[in-house]
Amino acid sequence: MPMKSGFVDRLIDRLDRLDPESLQSHFLRIAQDRGLLEMVFQSIQEGVLVVNSEGNLDYANRAAEQFLGFELDSERGRPVSRYLGEMDWGRILRLDTSEWSKLITREIEITYPVHRFLTFYIVPMHQDSAESQGALVMLRDVTHEREQEASAMESERINAVKLLAAGVAHEIGNPLNALNIHLQLLDREIGSMIETAAEQGAGNQQELDYLHELTEVARTEVSRLDVVITQFLRAIRPTQPQLAPARIEVLLEETLTLLKQEVGDRNIEVEIDHQEQLPKIQVDRDQIKQVFFNIIRNAFQAMPDGGQLKIVLFTTDEYIGISFRDTGVGIRPEEFSRIFEPYHTTKSSGNGLGLMIVQRIVQDHGGQIEVMSKPDSGTGFTVLLPLAERKIRLLNARSSRGRTKQEKDD
Repeated sequence: MPMKSGFVDRLIDRLDRLDPESLQSHFLRIAQDRGLLEMVFQSIQEGVLVVNSEGNLDYANRAAEQFLGFELDSERGRPVSRYLGEMDWGRILRLDTSEWSKLITREIEITYPVHRFLTFYIVPMHQDSAESQGALVMLRDVTHEREQEASAMESERINAVKLLAAGVAHEIGNPLNALNIHLQLLDREIGSMIETAAEQGAGNQQELDYLHELTEVARTEVSRLDVVITQFLRAIRPTQPQLAPARIEVLLEETLTLLKQEVGDRNIEVEIDHQEQLPKIQVDRDQIKQVFFNIIRNAFQAMPDGGQLKIVLFTTDEYIGISFRDTGVGIRPEEFSRIFEPYHTTKSSGNGLGLMIVQRIVQDHGGQIEVMSKPDSGTGFTVLLPLAERKIRLLNARSSRGRTKQEKDD
């Protein structure tokens, strides 16, 4: 940046009055100060640009180079508008001191070399003449703050949608219950009419059987809708597990009893392998049975032509494990990473909530879930639930460390 000639004359005149040792000391101090300032500018996370009176780049620190994707050595002396073109640099550099106060901080979005949001403000560098005027530009990366704001807004939007959806699902559930009750009453009346017709030898037996069939179809569809709404509400309004001691093998047997008819209809062989004595663990009985139900149903649906489901129960030092391995169609690689996403399903009649509910329940129990699959070779789900004894040991250890010296002495 050019300096006023009067300033140079005064500097030379002062240097003429210094002896060689003092002159060397002054230059050494100037060099040290310059090195310190350079180190400071290169260390700070904010970007620093120095723009001369012509709008060309005089200096940039390392952060500014990274933000805007250039190297100072090759860009020095080039117009700063190449990187910050949103500003009218000609007008800015012509502003006088009073007008500078009107400038406000600007925010820009850049896509190169990395997608970022930057805020920058400009500070005047007025010297004694118009030729020595310039500007200092400070850049700050606010990408993280913008992402947090976007995440918070998305979270609020999702919560609002969930609240609305829960209300709608609840309102749909009420008339569905009424429909189910009246269909049961209608079916009962048709059954009585069928019996009466059979006793009297009436000729409308076939028509009554047809009405009974239609009623059964309607009841089945209402029941299916009720299951969909129930799972939907469980997904968007999760409840904390009510823990109580239980035996996992008993909960598994109760779940398989509910699916006994489906096992026979689908020609599926279920094999269970477990130790003679498994420890009780603290679980919510209904929620864990829901986990088993969803995983087993998924396994059945993956074996439309029959197959085998092998269930193995085992224990480790920290967990009790329940492994489900089917011989079904498996999961395609492109679908594997999305199986726990809400509403993601590969089934024509699925709602995509089953596995999401499974994952949430297992996590709420402090457990883990592992998945292995290979196309056309089957899928394996392993649910790991923490042992009650492990929780007690952790509490005891924490309690011992938390005692005071007086308590230990006692």
